Amino acid sequence: MRFRLCNAPATFQRCMKAIFSDMNEDCLEIFMDDFSTFGDDFTSCLSNMEKLLTRCEETNLVLNWEKCHFKVKEGIVLVHKISCRGMEVDRAKIDVINKLPSPTTIKGILTTPIVAPPDWTLSFELMCDAVTTQ
Repeated sequence: MRFRLCNAPATFQRCMKAIFSDMNEDCLEIFMDDFSTFGDDFTSCLSNMEKLLTRCEETNLVLNWEKCHFKVKEGIVLVHKISCRGMEVDRAKIDVINKLPSPTTIKGILTTPIVAPPDWTLSFELMCDAVTTQ
């Protein structure tokens, strides 16, 4: 697949979701070309991993073993800390964002700050739309 096409990443994610459609969100989370398998206990994790690897073999999906991590108790995935406590925001990233100065201009026009740190005591959803330019 040529990745200079602007919809190639979305196409690749759709392919991954098609390959793992019956496992997605049940025992597997997919983001682009990355995925994580999980379970309620070690035995179910092992069973889910076996299903995942079998599906990879069936569909000739090749994994980069240097990027594979097994039996981790916690880790950072897309700026979130994943552990037995669930998904948490990485506090180090919050500190970096809080230390950023507020923008004061847009192309020379004085304005109010555009980005402000969220109130972490409230629930929220962050949605982004990425665009490539030629």
